[in-house]
Amino acid sequence: MLLLAFADHHLAPTPANVVWGHYWSASKPVLRIKSGDIVETTTMITSTPERLRAAGVAEDRIQPELKAIADQVKDRGPGGHILNGPIFIEGAEEGDTLEVKILAIQLAIPYAYNAFRPGAGFLPEDFDYAKTKIIPLDLKRNVALFSQQVEIPLKPFFGSMGVAPPEAAGRISSAPPGLHAGNLDNKHLIAGTKLFIPVHVAGALFEVGDGHAAQGNGEVTITALETSLTGRLQFIVHKRKNLKWPRAETPTHYIAMGLDEDLTKATKAAVREAIDFLVTEKGLSRDDAYMVSSVAVDFEITQLVDGAKGVHAMIPKSIFK
Repeated sequence: MLLLAFADHHLAPTPANVVWGHYWSASKPVLRIKSGDIVETTTMITSTPERLRAAGVAEDRIQPELKAIADQVKDRGPGGHILNGPIFIEGAEEGDTLEVKILAIQLAIPYAYNAFRPGAGFLPEDFDYAKTKIIPLDLKRNVALFSQQVEIPLKPFFGSMGVAPPEAAGRISSAPPGLHAGNLDNKHLIAGTKLFIPVHVAGALFEVGDGHAAQGNGEVTITALETSLTGRLQFIVHKRKNLKWPRAETPTHYIAMGLDEDLTKATKAAVREAIDFLVTEKGLSRDDAYMVSSVAVDFEITQLVDGAKGVHAMIPKSIFK
């Protein structure tokens, strides 16, 4: 656990405090907080004890919390992520925006895994079999020991942070991201950044999980360096600031996002979101915003494998006087 700074609430990863594989407006909140409150929580690796054992993880290295959740949580799906929450933020209503400040993230276990399986990932026609690799994490040197030839710098982030979708959407899978944010798998959302999510139901009903120690843009096998994380998050409600899509902010960039099953449509959505940001937040004309998007904004593939593909626009703060 972090326990390095103040938190208003501690949300433990217990069977009573998680949902398995969905975002849903009818989910019962496990924690109620006020706007401005800070929550510390530890999320579980996206796996099961059985899969970790089969991949070679020793019994004493499998978290007791994961064993309890796998044993006791029977209501699962349609997705596969173990998500902490929902957290009810008082005052949040449809049409508001929820700001999630990612204050700190710490690795909770000294290993991660990457895996692919038949029918999933970006190249299922080339890899029609399953493989899982357990990867030690050197916490002192802050690298993943992928092999004797490859070490990967650790930049932990939560792959899934989202709110309940509109009531009419029902219970949706945790796999594809959407207007509710969710499984964005955006590697830029590390400690020190902010995520802005449109609110669709009272209380927002925020959930978090899918810890990654690191990831490449694309996440082409459908997994990153999957692991367990402890984080401190602060929640701030912005009244009547209605967003169409999630947005984010890092110390150096503003991030606009587009999501769609079609990569071209996702990119168009990201371009339109970048234009909208430049017009509404920076005062540019639409024509100038379109031009700036071409000469100064980088459009990157977030992920290609979660149903709805993701594209994010990296808008550098350095261009603004």
